[in-house]
Amino acid sequence: MENPSEMNFFRFPTLSRGLTLSALPVWLFCFALIVAATAYAMRGTDESGPAVAIVLPTDISSQLQPGDLIFRIGDGWQSDVVRGMASAQQQRGDPYSHVGMLIGSPGHWQVVHAVPAEKPGRTDAVVRDDLDFFLSPERARGVAIYRIAATAASRAAAVEYVLQRLGTPFRIVGNDHEGLYCTTLVWAAWQRAGVDLGARFEYLEIPLTAGDYLLPHSLRTAPGLQLVFEHGSNTPLAVLGGATQPLAEKP
Repeated sequence: MENPSEMNFFRFPTLSRGLTLSALPVWLFCFALIVAATAYAMRGTDESGPAVAIVLPTDISSQLQPGDLIFRIGDGWQSDVVRGMASAQQQRGDPYSHVGMLIGSPGHWQVVHAVPAEKPGRTDAVVRDDLDFFLSPERARGVAIYRIAATAASRAAAVEYVLQRLGTPFRIVGNDHEGLYCTTLVWAAWQRAGVDLGARFEYLEIPLTAGDYLLPHSLRTAPGLQLVFEHGSNTPLAVLGGATQPLAEKP
């Protein structure tokens, strides 16, 4: 839900397809800027320092599993728009603005996520990136990783779903249950795998695109997610949720 390349703008879609910023009415563009400015003004002063690379400790990386959800604190104006929307829904204080699903294995982790283009030549779409790229300083000031209690078969099915969605155009639309933007992509993957995360969609009065949306905060605090690891913006590394011990998986 954030951080496009410098010349690639956030899409505000209609009910049928995405609408680029260059095609936006002036009043709708102003609406986006107001939301972003509001969120930016609410930032704490602790986010003013220089971004540093986030490196997962070896003992954490070795315990991650395909299908785990990885949230990041973005630093672009798209991130501010997402946080502004969350604030409007009384979700103030949650800095996370984007999420993807881990695939691969220890030492070779990648993230599948729906995002505006972050590399030259890419389109806004569901893509696969190396974990280091996903957490690079220009894209992430913090990270939180969550585990979904599920069988091995369900975990494999969730991963297969996001892989099948690679190349699907990125769009933010109301009432999306197929996975067109970051949160609905990973939510739909687990739904198709037979696992209900318990996430609550929020109704947003967005001009031209009012409808139910799944915000990062609503997904991150869903009862089906268990925190494994968190490294907040400009804070020491913190291992939470018993991540230094093997996490139980359903048989």
